[in-house]
Amino acid sequence: MRQSTDQTNNLIYTESVSSNKTEALFLVLMMLSLLLLIWRVTSDGLDILAVAFICLFIIFLFYSLNYRTLLIHLTADSLKLTFGIFTWTIPVDSIQAYSLDELPVIKKYGGAGIHFMFVRKRYRASFNFLEYPRIVIAFKIKVGPVRDISFSTRQPDDILRFIHQAISAKRAT
Repeated sequence: MRQSTDQTNNLIYTESVSSNKTEALFLVLMMLSLLLLIWRVTSDGLDILAVAFICLFIIFLFYSLNYRTLLIHLTADSLKLTFGIFTWTIPVDSIQAYSLDELPVIKKYGGAGIHFMFVRKRYRASFNFLEYPRIVIAFKIKVGPVRDISFSTRQPDDILRFIHQAISAKRAT
């Protein structure tokens, strides 16, 4: 965690979240896909199952490279989440509510990376690792079909406090 009062970028909070467990999972799945691909090609040549293993290998290679680190940047104007090549910026003005994310177990541990799911009849984007707590933010107005976004953090209490401060400062101006 790092706090800054630099006036040039109004950075309030920044955090870099990574997970050795998640990275290990993606690497194991990638290697398993590669080994199955090699086995399949040497035993039966390039067939439909080999192509499926190629696809799985490519997917898990992408996951292991892209979902290494979640970057969280909160300024006076916005919350920016960056997960590899994907970025989602939430203007502070568009935040309706924010809290710790309480999910059913199957959804809480249903995968790492970026996921889209329904939670309590609300469509949600989730930037997450499995072993860290999450914060959920409800939007005042839907962004496409998305009404909420959640993300993993090591410091949920700090982020909730800083979001509250940013929203309060916005309302005061």
